[in-house]
Amino acid sequence: MRLWHTSLFALSYVAVWAASIGDRHAGRRRCSSVSVWSPAAASDAGLVSASLALERALAPAAVLAAAALYQLTAAKAACLDQCRSPLNFVLRYWRPGTAGALRLGLAHGAYCVGCCWALMLLLFVGGVMNLAWVALLGLVVLAEKLAPPAWHASRYTAGALAAGAVLILL
Repeated sequence: MRLWHTSLFALSYVAVWAASIGDRHAGRRRCSSVSVWSPAAASDAGLVSASLALERALAPAAVLAAAALYQLTAAKAACLDQCRSPLNFVLRYWRPGTAGALRLGLAHGAYCVGCCWALMLLLFVGGVMNLAWVALLGLVVLAEKLAPPAWHASRYTAGALAAGAVLILL
């Protein structure tokens, strides 16, 4: 029975992430994140003109700016507080039975999505398949999770993201 409850917790947690990602391109031609989000790469590849490439610089800058702003919200702070200590979360919200395991997985998944959705959106700025970018974002998430709350790691992340948005626009 423990294995069933643990599996249900894990599956419901993953289901929340899967629902938040979804298939946004169903039925449409898929585009490379490089051509959509990297104006220089798209222009170099001859996919767009230089003027269109400059216009496309607004999208990644806007995503960085939006992620920077979200880092400073109370919602981000509340979700990060719940994600910092999974054990405390489980001890606080655990309820016996199948319904308890399902509820716990859904709640923990929701808090983690609430904590990291803006950072995951940044994958489209640096390239979804860019392993260096994925590793960098993973380190940012890890630093925010492990840093003591008094360090306000989200504020430093917000500053870096805002600086990146400005650099793209310049």
